[in-house]
Amino acid sequence: MSVSLSRTKIPEETIEAGVNHLLKLQHADGYWWGLLASNVCMEAEYVLLCHCLDCRNTEREREIERYLFSQQRSDGTWAIYPGGPGDLNATVEAYQALKLIGVPASDPRMERAREFILSRGGVEATRVFTRLWLALVGQYPWDALPVVPPEIMFLPKWAPLNIYDFASWARATIVPISIVMSRRPVFPLPDGLGIPELRRSGRQAAPPPKGGEHRFFQALDWVLQVYQKLSVHPGRAAAEKKALEWIIERQEGDGSWGGIQPPWFYSLLALKATGHTNHPAFRKGVEGLEAYGVKTKDGGWWFQACVSPVWDTALTVLALRAAGLPPDHPALVRAGEWLCDKQVFAPGDWAVRRPSLSPGGWAFEFDNVHYPDIDDTAMVVLALNGLRLPDEMRRRRAMTAGFRWLVGLQSRNGGWGAYDVDNTRELVNRIPFCDFGEVIDPPSEDVTAHVLECFGSFGYDDAWPVVRRGVEYLRRMQKPDGSWFGRWGVNYIYGIGAVVPALAAVGIDVREAWVQRSLDWLEAHQNEDGGWGEDCRSYEDESWAGRGESTPSQTGWALMALVAGGRAQSEAARRGVEYLRKTQRPDGGWDEVPYTGTGFPRDFYIGYHMYRHIFPVLALGRWRAAIRQAER
Repeated sequence: MSVSLSRTKIPEETIEAGVNHLLKLQHADGYWWGLLASNVCMEAEYVLLCHCLDCRNTEREREIERYLFSQQRSDGTWAIYPGGPGDLNATVEAYQALKLIGVPASDPRMERAREFILSRGGVEATRVFTRLWLALVGQYPWDALPVVPPEIMFLPKWAPLNIYDFASWARATIVPISIVMSRRPVFPLPDGLGIPELRRSGRQAAPPPKGGEHRFFQALDWVLQVYQKLSVHPGRAAAEKKALEWIIERQEGDGSWGGIQPPWFYSLLALKATGHTNHPAFRKGVEGLEAYGVKTKDGGWWFQACVSPVWDTALTVLALRAAGLPPDHPALVRAGEWLCDKQVFAPGDWAVRRPSLSPGGWAFEFDNVHYPDIDDTAMVVLALNGLRLPDEMRRRRAMTAGFRWLVGLQSRNGGWGAYDVDNTRELVNRIPFCDFGEVIDPPSEDVTAHVLECFGSFGYDDAWPVVRRGVEYLRRMQKPDGSWFGRWGVNYIYGIGAVVPALAAVGIDVREAWVQRSLDWLEAHQNEDGGWGEDCRSYEDESWAGRGESTPSQTGWALMALVAGGRAQSEAARRGVEYLRKTQRPDGGWDEVPYTGTGFPRDFYIGYHMYRHIFPVLALGRWRAAIRQAER
């Protein structure tokens, strides 16, 4: 349904207020950086890590205790995203951390948590990661866990199950875990602070493997378990040495590993287990933890799983440019120069599959030279392409290097993954150890779309085979109902919001039926309040696709798709604009409680604190431009 242009009122004050709010959030160095929330496993594992590393801090633990209880649901459980169901793993880990801090099992809040845990099968039913942490503190037997031996380091790069078959995040986690599992250290808890009350039986056996597990892997795990119990392990010392060298070489400037929590924590544990607590990498890693912590107004403290300044900065630049800021605005110049400073010119793990490709990507974080990613690089190059900097040659060189890097990492199927090329070997998913989320990094619709949108900003279309193959990939991946899956954002709204602007950018006729089906899907899933929302449950239950509480970020994604698809003047777009206008705060920002970011579908979700402010401004700016174009 269309509305006449005479009824189209552009909310100039809303856009101006949103721009001013974003400008106020800019840091002096030129970047934007919002907090990144996840779930209480971060804080629980932090408590257990500090116990294992013998660096507990009573004051910090009280802050964490306060935060953990503030996140507990009324039924005694903890969820992995706001409004989600109680999660067994998060609840077990939070319970153990709180008990270690000193909260008695008789506390009514603990009793409610315990009832839930036992009703779901107790600690025996938790994932491998949770049971691994319990094994570290003597609350679960090591021999009941699947084995990942350090000898995996000896597998050549062409062999199945070598470390480069794993996604970057899984690879950087599994290498240190292989050392921890080899050493099987136990850091006993003080008397009375264990969790025997969470066991459903006296027997502690690992839960059965995931469905479809091949007998070969069960047999292989049995062999590895037997080998682990032998008194002699030929090659084990050399394997551990190789793994330690690999770990130490990949520590980042801020003390982290991979810029994310799992490899960071497990690398510290590996160094501890091998007696390297005086090594500079260990000290630097422990000291760096503080920078990822966040104090709350009520005296709590939580730990960010990652930080996102490069991503936030690139997206904010795009939003401000769409909203009308000139390419040489001082705030944008500072941001552009900061982004140029963050370009990575060192070869990382991606070079294993592309050894002749010159570096030139960007990472998600402040410090992550080993793992630049394709999504960030596409958005940064796209952002830089809309700026005018004092050193224009530097900007052009940065874009050229990033552009070439993106081209070189296109996968065989035409799409782009997040960190690596052709990281698609499904075999690793069938290892008994891998029950904790995505462990490979195949191409995804949203990353591919962002790369194509970037290429389109330079005038490339499907006459170029690289673009044509990307478009063909997207067309193949479209679902029968017209939607696209969202790998890194929740979910189909994110997918459509990325793909349709990308198709328009590379010259695809968006009036074609296959593109318009996605817009029909969006209009059919618009909420009564004019906004759009999609719950994280859509990854597990298709009935939740496109359903959920309206959010500013998801409404922004839907509006961008409608604009790019030629429906800026539609009633759906007008209602979306009105939703954003009505929900804007007096300071020009927006509120958003649901998580709209995805780390691992079904297992790990993210609340990006900048999304709620960036995407409404980006969408409104693009919508205004489309309306003005139509009025000419």
